[in-house]
Amino acid sequence: MSSTSSIQKKTAPLEWLEGASIVIKESLALFPVSEYAKVADLVKKYLIRNQKKPEDLFNCLKNKSIKHSIDHIILGFSLEHGIGTVPNVAKAFLEYQKAANAEDSFGQFFLGYCYNNGIGTSQDRGKAFKLYSKAAEAGDTNAQYNLALCYRNGWGTTKNEEKAFELCSKVAEVNTNAQYGLGHCYLSGWGTTKNEEKAFELYSKATEAGHTSAQYSLGLCYRNGWGTTKNNEKAFELYLKATEGGNLLAQTNLASCYLKGWGTTKNEEKAFELYSKSAEAGRTNAQYNLALCYRHGKGTTKNDEKAFELYLKAAEAGHRKAQYDLIICYRYGWGTTKNLEKAFKLYLKAAEAGDKNAQLDLGLFYQNGWGTTKNLANALKLYLKAAKAGNKMAKYNLKLIFHSGLGITRN
Repeated sequence: MSSTSSIQKKTAPLEWLEGASIVIKESLALFPVSEYAKVADLVKKYLIRNQKKPEDLFNCLKNKSIKHSIDHIILGFSLEHGIGTVPNVAKAFLEYQKAANAEDSFGQFFLGYCYNNGIGTSQDRGKAFKLYSKAAEAGDTNAQYNLALCYRNGWGTTKNEEKAFELCSKVAEVNTNAQYGLGHCYLSGWGTTKNEEKAFELYSKATEAGHTSAQYSLGLCYRNGWGTTKNNEKAFELYLKATEGGNLLAQTNLASCYLKGWGTTKNEEKAFELYSKSAEAGRTNAQYNLALCYRHGKGTTKNDEKAFELYLKAAEAGHRKAQYDLIICYRYGWGTTKNLEKAFKLYLKAAEAGDKNAQLDLGLFYQNGWGTTKNLANALKLYLKAAKAGNKMAKYNLKLIFHSGLGITRN
């Protein structure tokens, strides 16, 4: 299994340019796409150990009269991540393209990665899938894992969880990302029988290799008792470790541990600080939780206006709880001007999406004519729908309507 320590040991004796390529190739198996900047950091550390500067790498490759595929790949990676030069993703794309055109599987992987994520070119997941397939056939394990992601998510191909499971299984022993992905397959039953114990085992192995997303997922296993005995202290430790490695999902969960006192001493101020960091990085769940902190004065001064802003931001990104709480703000005038018409429209949208609480509240709006024309028939339909889903308040409202008559005949 690859790890940062094994990379350091393997590359030290090699000619430094060749060593840089090995650092890149082996490190890619350790980090998800969102953390590829860490691979660039490892390259820079490798250069320092070999008494070279980032500029030495870039200039050496740029000035070579004859460039091989690996030279174009390293040059592209340097341009993408600003190693010894100003970042330029468009030029990086062109360098990866040169390597791919020479039928280099590593170059095909990188070009596929660019198309899949819209790096230096327009996003085209169909092209990404074809390139990953070519590189995977040639034995590139990073491409095989990314091809599994394509099948898992239906990127550029028909969704096929069985194929995703097969690909992850094939390279899990030599690719930490695939090992982590295989853990997901077992945890969720994607393409295989659900097996939480197996998922826990795979997350544990990937965690030992330093995979921050696996550390986060292993923390979830301990927090929820998936495949192991529930252990909040262990979950906290893993969230902390993954957060230190830059994992934003873990950072949000670490904040929740501090807020609730799960596996650590309760610290609302620390929770607020961590939610703030994750929210600034665009994590919608953190934005929602930060809004709750402002709404209830947890770890900070109560501020309904700030809470409203955060509910709005998270709601626009599709966060269901934030969407519901945003309606409440409009309904009661928390942090914004009271607006029953706006609340009604948002309730209507949420109810149509299947939100049972919204169905109940929308019924109240129709029943009382809040923000809309009074309509008892619509109110009854919504109460019935919510009551069938087990909502006790909806059942109570139905009884009131039938008891009072209100022009509706019981059937």
